[in-house]
Order: sequence, then structure tokens, then C-alpha cells
Amino acid sequence: MGKTSDYSYSQQAFNRQDVEVLATTTVYDGFFKMVKYRLRHRLFAGGWSGEFERELFERGHAAAVLPYDPIRDQVVLIEQFRIGAMAADCQPWQLEIVAGMLDHDNESPEQVVRREATEESGLVLGKTEKISRYLSSSGGCSEVLDIFISEVDSRLAQGIHGVASESEDIRVHVVSRNQAYQWLESGKIENAATIIALQWLQLHYQRLQQA
Repeated sequence: MGKTSDYSYSQQAFNRQDVEVLATTTVYDGFFKMVKYRLRHRLFAGGWSGEFERELFERGHAAAVLPYDPIRDQVVLIEQFRIGAMAADCQPWQLEIVAGMLDHDNESPEQVVRREATEESGLVLGKTEKISRYLSSSGGCSEVLDIFISEVDSRLAQGIHGVASESEDIRVHVVSRNQAYQWLESGKIENAATIIALQWLQLHYQRLQQA
């Protein structure tokens, strides 16, 4: 009887109401923030967990966009130095799609990618479509990324870009969709948002070319 009850409870969908936050403490507050949570939550087998602590990295939310030229079947990628990649013993200069942080509470993800496209690639985005929304690392980070794809004229993408005051040094690459996907499959592209966007494009490019 008890096992049946436990199994039945395990099928319930938990939500935010099934978590009790007992205390939060800011342990670091700089460009990024680190917050320690003391909490407990409901268990699949029934009842509540004991109290435990988790440290959460809060870096804000971000948005990214893959500039795609459906006429020439080309994508625009950017290359820049990434401290996290270096520390992880990956390629320090990463091939990525355009991305940026939401700087203001009232700024939409689409506004962010339009701003960043100009700053990082010199492009003005055309028709834009939402691809996905995902958590970058939900075990210890609150960051959410919205990913878009946007029509561009790839002939206008070239050169070196970035905001000098932010120590950005960004090189633009214009490559065929097939070339970009080969880079993904070979492991040359290691950035999650870029992988998601290119995989989505590989599934939907024919529809975009016919639009």
C-alpha cells in the first residue's frame, strides 16, 4: 500500500511552490554575483528533503542570434577570445553566433540581438525568428538564453568589430551553411548557443529559403 502511494506521488509535476527558500546570502557582488541559498524541497517519494545549501552564479540573462543569408545559403559567425574556454583547456578563441546580455529590465531579447549584431558584426538584422530558450547551466547558474535566427545580406558582413571600452576584439567569418555544419560535427564549434542554432538551421533552412 505504501509503495503504491509513493509511486502515485512521484507522478505529480513539481513547481516553484514545492520549494521553500529559508535564507539567501550574497557572498560576492561584482560584475557578476554569487548568492548562497539555504532551502528544502518536496521529494518524489513523498515528504520533504532536509535543509541544504547551494551557491548560485547570477550573471543575468542573454540573447543570441544566427545571422543567415537564405539567398546565398551563408551564415555569419564571429570569433573572439573567451576566458572560460581558456580555463577549460578548450580553444581560447571561440567561433560563435552574435550574443549579448540584457542590460535593462525593460529590454527585450530581440532588442538585444539587434543591438549586438551591429556592434559585433556591423549587420542590421532583417526578419527575425525565435529558435529556442534554454538554461545555460541550471545546476549552479540562473542565466537563461533566448536564441534567434535572422535574415541578413552576408555580403555586408566583414572586418573586425567590438566595443573598445569592453575590451572586445571580434573577427567576422562568412561561411556556407554546409561549412559551418561541418565545423560543428568536427568539434571545432564548442559554444552551446551556436550548436543549437546551427542544428536548427540544418533542419529548417529549406523553409527559410522559400519564404
